[in-house]
Amino acid sequence: MTNEPLSFPRRYARTQRFTSGAPRAFTVSPDGSRVVFLRSPSGTERANQLWVLDVPEGRERVAADPAALLGGTAEHLSPEERARRERSREGGAGIVGYATDAAAELASFALSGRLFTAELRAGTARELPVPGPVIDPRPSPDGRLVAYVSGGALRVVGTEGGGDRALVEPEPAEGGGTVSYGLAEFIAAEEMGRSRGFWWSPEGDRLLVARVDDTPVQRWWISDPAHPEADPQRVAYPRAGSANADVRLFVFGLDGVRTEVSWDRARYPYLAHAHWSAAGAPLLLVQARDQRSQLFLAVDPDTGTTRMVHADEDPTWLDLFPGVPCWSPGGQLVRIADEAGARVLAFGERPLTGAQLHVRAVLDVSADDVLISASAGEGASSPETGEVHVYRVNELGLERVSQEPGVHSAVRAGGVTVLVSSVLDRPGTQVQVLRDGKPLGTIPSYAEDPGLSPRVTLTQGGAQKIPCAVLLPTDYDGDTPLPVLLDPYGGPHGPRVLAAHNAHLTSQWFADQGFAVVVADGRGTPGRSPAWEKAVRDDLTLSLDDQVEALHALAGHFPLDLSRVAIRGWSYGGWLAGLAVLRRPDVFHAGIAGAPVADWRLYDTHYTERYLGDPAANPAVYAHSSLVTDEGLSAPADPHRPLMIVHGLADDNVVVAHALRLSSALLAAGRPHEVLPLSGVTHMTPQETVAENLLLLQVDFLKRSLGMNRPA
Repeated sequence: MTNEPLSFPRRYARTQRFTSGAPRAFTVSPDGSRVVFLRSPSGTERANQLWVLDVPEGRERVAADPAALLGGTAEHLSPEERARRERSREGGAGIVGYATDAAAELASFALSGRLFTAELRAGTARELPVPGPVIDPRPSPDGRLVAYVSGGALRVVGTEGGGDRALVEPEPAEGGGTVSYGLAEFIAAEEMGRSRGFWWSPEGDRLLVARVDDTPVQRWWISDPAHPEADPQRVAYPRAGSANADVRLFVFGLDGVRTEVSWDRARYPYLAHAHWSAAGAPLLLVQARDQRSQLFLAVDPDTGTTRMVHADEDPTWLDLFPGVPCWSPGGQLVRIADEAGARVLAFGERPLTGAQLHVRAVLDVSADDVLISASAGEGASSPETGEVHVYRVNELGLERVSQEPGVHSAVRAGGVTVLVSSVLDRPGTQVQVLRDGKPLGTIPSYAEDPGLSPRVTLTQGGAQKIPCAVLLPTDYDGDTPLPVLLDPYGGPHGPRVLAAHNAHLTSQWFADQGFAVVVADGRGTPGRSPAWEKAVRDDLTLSLDDQVEALHALAGHFPLDLSRVAIRGWSYGGWLAGLAVLRRPDVFHAGIAGAPVADWRLYDTHYTERYLGDPAANPAVYAHSSLVTDEGLSAPADPHRPLMIVHGLADDNVVVAHALRLSSALLAAGRPHEVLPLSGVTHMTPQETVAENLLLLQVDFLKRSLGMNRPA
């Protein structure tokens, strides 16, 4: 028995990257009297409880405790629920999501495939006896009913537990496919940010319901070679250039009468977003397959007909954004748009912001203003590297709600704002409760202190002013050049240069192993301008060019030993690490490619086609951006550099075929490399020992490859 403290890698894994115990998923009641949220009871417990803060008294209480509701039994997840959590990168347990009625009086949630409700004023929770496994339960706005999905059917039950029935049952599908109602298809949940498949009417008398037929989608098989006795998992995966699921939309009355919603699905097959509020008719955002045109449609729920409210076109692509489109309380269309080189908030047909801000999301819309999150745009007086702030915007101008440099977001209702903030000099997140802009108190976090303070400098590198973070060893106080580790994601949707303490913990741990760590957000990463993000169209390798530019520019200001440079990354970052070693061995001397997309033809439709188009029409574009083609390695350069490939065998997002094809091509080319297969691991690595040892093995590989283990 030992009392030695746990290592950082073990604590990092055990605490879910120091997120366990942190409050999240906030809802503010319309009268501002309650804040509902999730939080686990400590920094090492994954199971979230449902909490309520009574704002006037400043008193917190548990509204639902999974341990009590399950009677101490273990939680069991259905394959459908596991898939939902994988799509949302949910690593927690217990109550991982909930929905409330319009007044935030009643909450519903699924736990171990069972349906529960909680009365948020009384703080009591109960199970409703319904067929399971239950997925995505949501109360009607009036709190009388709960709709949920089970076995591909959309069902409703009274909140007292009576009258359970199926509004619509799944239909037989030919060719081994499935038809389900009320669930988001793979491509919507993975790439569009749409995790839902049904929406209540404001009156609670009807629902807007997605019907998904995945029969057209190609079937892949994912097996675990470590368990040959187990059947492989059959998944519908829409790879680039192949068929997507057929998605239709219906309005269902509570009597089961259905009305199909009609739009040009052949031209606009992607259902990207749906919104139904008292401010207007149901609102849809539908996209063309090439994502260069989209329509905002208002639905007549009685007839299913649609009328166009607005249309967007872009020669490169159109992005999707959280919180929009929606109606304002006065019936104006609220959206985020790229206009005059800036990403702006549009209210009706009028932009309310300009080039000084780069709008990221709409957080709330009231009769007086729109609450948004935004970073500094190209027209800002300061780049505010790594910062994201909350603003109130209306026709009279804008006001910053968050003041401290950092990364901020918010939830608001009833005059109460919950401001969630991460800053560089303080671990974790701080949650403030404000009324009319004035602090009322905080919601404490139970997350553990990492015991590690990043020594980070946020800066810009090169002629393009690439956002960068540089981290040096905690005990470094000299000017002796250090071996360099680039630690990027480096691509769409994944900014890594953030003005937030915990965002740099792993990078600092690597720095403390003797490296100067560089994180660079080059072209393609979000947060700066539409042109910056869209520069990678038809050539993702520009991401590598920007890593090289940032590295060389920073070498003039930091103690970087350019004769010993390595790179590590996961997913897009893993692809980038493999590309660096294969294409630029003159710069990079070793790389770790975690779950890399080796062949872009094997990645999914909505993501890949946005950047590279149709693989049948653009085969050269795909070959140039891929690590491997049918002929082997794609444009490898000499000399060969050490490469470690890491991949989870259960990954259903970037399937292990990518790593195997890359390894085979390296072997055929006579290039030694290391492969680390992770049995039973998906695209996430939540397993504690796996996550810990991955970090340790990476450090060992990097030191061996850069000659750091040799005696001086």
